[in-house]
Amino acid sequence: MRAHTIYLALAVVLICPNASAQWVQTNGPYGGNIRCFAVSGTNLFAGTDGGVFLSTNNGAGWTAAKTGLTYPYVNALAVSGTNLFAGTGDGVFLSTNNGTSWTAVDSGLTNLVVSALAVSGTSLFAGTWGGGVFLSTNTGTSWTEVNAGLMNTDINALAVSGTNLFAGTSGDVFLSTNNGTSWTAASIGSSYTNVLSLAVSETNLFAGTEIEGVFLSTDKGTTWNAVNDGLTDLHLLSLAVSGANIYAGTGDGVFLSTNNGTSWTAVDSGLTNLVVCALAVSGTSLFAGTGGGGVFLSTNTGTSWTAASTGLAYIGVFSLAVNGTNLLAGTGSGVFLSSDNGATWTAAGAGLTNTRVSSLAVSDTNLFVGTFGGGVFLSINGSTSWTAVNTGLTNTWVLSLAVSGTNLFAGTGYGGVFLSTNNGTSWTAVNTGFPAETELVNSLAVSGTNLFAGTRYEGVFLSTNSGTSWNASSAGLTNPYVHAFAISDKNLFAGTEGGVFGSADNGTSWTAASTGLTNGYVYALAVSGTNLFAGTPLGDGVFLSTNSGTSWTQVNSGLTTTSFPAAVNALAVSGTNLFAGYASDGVWRRPLSEMVSVKLATSDLPAEFSLEQNYPNPFNPATKIQFTIVNRQLTIVKVYDVLGREVATLVNEVKEPGTYTVQFSARGGSASGGDGSNLASGVYFYRLQSGDFVQTKKLMIVK
Repeated sequence: MRAHTIYLALAVVLICPNASAQWVQTNGPYGGNIRCFAVSGTNLFAGTDGGVFLSTNNGAGWTAAKTGLTYPYVNALAVSGTNLFAGTGDGVFLSTNNGTSWTAVDSGLTNLVVSALAVSGTSLFAGTWGGGVFLSTNTGTSWTEVNAGLMNTDINALAVSGTNLFAGTSGDVFLSTNNGTSWTAASIGSSYTNVLSLAVSETNLFAGTEIEGVFLSTDKGTTWNAVNDGLTDLHLLSLAVSGANIYAGTGDGVFLSTNNGTSWTAVDSGLTNLVVCALAVSGTSLFAGTGGGGVFLSTNTGTSWTAASTGLAYIGVFSLAVNGTNLLAGTGSGVFLSSDNGATWTAAGAGLTNTRVSSLAVSDTNLFVGTFGGGVFLSINGSTSWTAVNTGLTNTWVLSLAVSGTNLFAGTGYGGVFLSTNNGTSWTAVNTGFPAETELVNSLAVSGTNLFAGTRYEGVFLSTNSGTSWNASSAGLTNPYVHAFAISDKNLFAGTEGGVFGSADNGTSWTAASTGLTNGYVYALAVSGTNLFAGTPLGDGVFLSTNSGTSWTQVNSGLTTTSFPAAVNALAVSGTNLFAGYASDGVWRRPLSEMVSVKLATSDLPAEFSLEQNYPNPFNPATKIQFTIVNRQLTIVKVYDVLGREVATLVNEVKEPGTYTVQFSARGGSASGGDGSNLASGVYFYRLQSGDFVQTKKLMIVK
C-alpha cells in the first residue's frame, strides 16, 4: 500500500508540475531600438538591437524570431519570395520559415558589417560598412564583391528602380545599371553628403541625408534638388513611399509630403518617441520604428499614432524602483509599471515630455524620474501622470536621484548636485567643494545624515550637511569611475569600473571587495538582508556575495541574453524576487530563494507549507530543491528510489519559518553532505516532512 501511495503522488506531480524558473525574462517592458522593417504578405518583421521580431497581426503583438542569429543587431531586412534575409554586424543570415530559424549565408562576404540589403529579381545585394557592395545570385550561398567605380565603400542604403541599383554612401549616391558590375557617381553635388536613406516612387528617387534633408532626382540621379520646405529637422533617418504619399522619418518625428517633396507637414500626434529610424508600409498601415521607443502604427496616413510594441521585450532599462507592490522601470521609452512581478507591464509615462529615463526615486506618495536632457518629473498619483519640476535646475541631464527625509537630490552631467526641499518645485545647486563642471554624478546614496556622490572621474564625495559642502572621500578607492552604491547595515559599497569596494567608516577609507568577481565593471548593486548583488556588462550578468564582498559567485542560470553590451544596468529587490534591468533586453526576474536561503521578517512569514519541483529536472549531476515551512520545527528532506529505499538525507534539523533551497547531487546527496551513493539514471522521489506536513515529488537523473 505504501508503494501505491508513492505512485499516486507521482501521478499528481505529473499532472500538476511546479517547475522552478531561475532567471526568466519578464513580459516587458516593451519598446527598444528599431533599425529596419520588412513586409512579407501579412507578416511584418522588425530588425532590432535584440534580433528579429515577427508580427502576424499588424503590430498588435510581436514574437521573437531569432533562433540561429548569432549577432543581435539587425541593420537590414529583405524579402525574396519565401526567403527572408537579415543583414547584421556578423554577416547575412537566411530564414526560409518566417524567422523560425536562421542560417548564416556569407561565403565570400569579406566584410561582415552588413548595413543594407536589396533584391532585384534573382540578385541579392548586400551593402557593407567599409567593404562596399556584394552580390549573390544563389540566395546568399556565395557572394562576389561588385565595387568597380564605387568611390565610397561605406554603404548606408540600397534601392532598386527597374534595372537601376542605387547606393547611398557616407559620401554621396552611386548608380549601377548592370547589376553592380560597375558604378558611376550620381552626385547630389553637396560638399558633405552622408546619404542615410533612399526611396523610389515611380520615376522619382529620394535621398535622405544626415544634415541636409531630402533631395529629389527625376532623372536617375543625374540632377538633384533639395526638397525641404516644411521640414523642421534635416536629419533624415528613413524614407517610405505609399502611393502618392512620401514619408520622412527624422530626429524630430515623421513628416508627410503629398507632392513629391515640394512641401512637408509634421504628422506625429501620439508619437511619443520622435527619433524615427525606420518606416514601413503594409496595405493602409504605416509603421514607424523609433530609437528606443519601439514601434508605432498609423492607419490614417500619419494623422495619429498608437504604440504597437507588445512583445518587443528587449527595451533598454536604465533604472528600477520599488513602490509598495509595484515595480517601476525607467527606460528609453519612458516609465513602465508592473504590479504582478513582471507578468504584465503598462506604460506609465503620461506627461513625460522626455522619455529617456535615467533614474527613479520614491518619497512617500511622490514618485520622481530623472531624464537624459529633460530634467526631473514628479508624479503624485502613482505614475498615472507626470509634471516637469525643473525651476532652478540649470542642468537637465539628470543621471541620479536620492531622497533623504524631505530633501530630494539630483546628480547631473557636468552640473554637479542640486537640492530641492519642496518636492522639486524649486532647485538649488549645492556644489561647494565639488568639481561640478568636470563631473558626471552617476550615483547618489544616503546613509543617515551622510550623502554620498559617485562620480565618473574623481571617485566618491561626501557631504554631512545636505550638500552644503563636500569633501573627497576616496582613500583606497583605486578606480575613480563609480557607477553605483549600496548600503548594507553599516557597510557602504561602491560599484566601479575596477570592481566593488567596501567602506565600514562612511567612506573615510575603502578596501577592494572583488574576489571571484570575474568582471570588474560593476554597473548596479542591490542588497537583500546580508546578501549583496552586483550587475555587470558583457554577458557576465549578476554576481552574489553573502559575506560583505569578501567573495563573489556568479548567479546567472537562465540568463540567455545575447544583445551587446548585455549589461545589467539596474538591480532591485521586490518581495521574494530579484529583478535585473538590461541595457537591451528588458527586465529579468529570479526568486531570491534560488540563490540564497531566505529568512523572512515576522510580518512576511510564509502562510503555507510547500515543496517545489526540483530544477533542473531531469538533471546531471546536481539539482536544487526548494521548500517552505511556516513553523519552527524538525524538518526532514530525504530522497528515495522507486523501491522506497532511502538514498540520501538532505535536511534533518530544526528549521525556522522561511523558504530554503538545498542541492542534491547524483554523485552523493546534498552539497552540504548528503549520504547518497553514486546513483544510477532513473526515477527517484524526494520527501519533505515538517511537523504534520508531508509531501513527495518525483525527480529524474539522466546520465
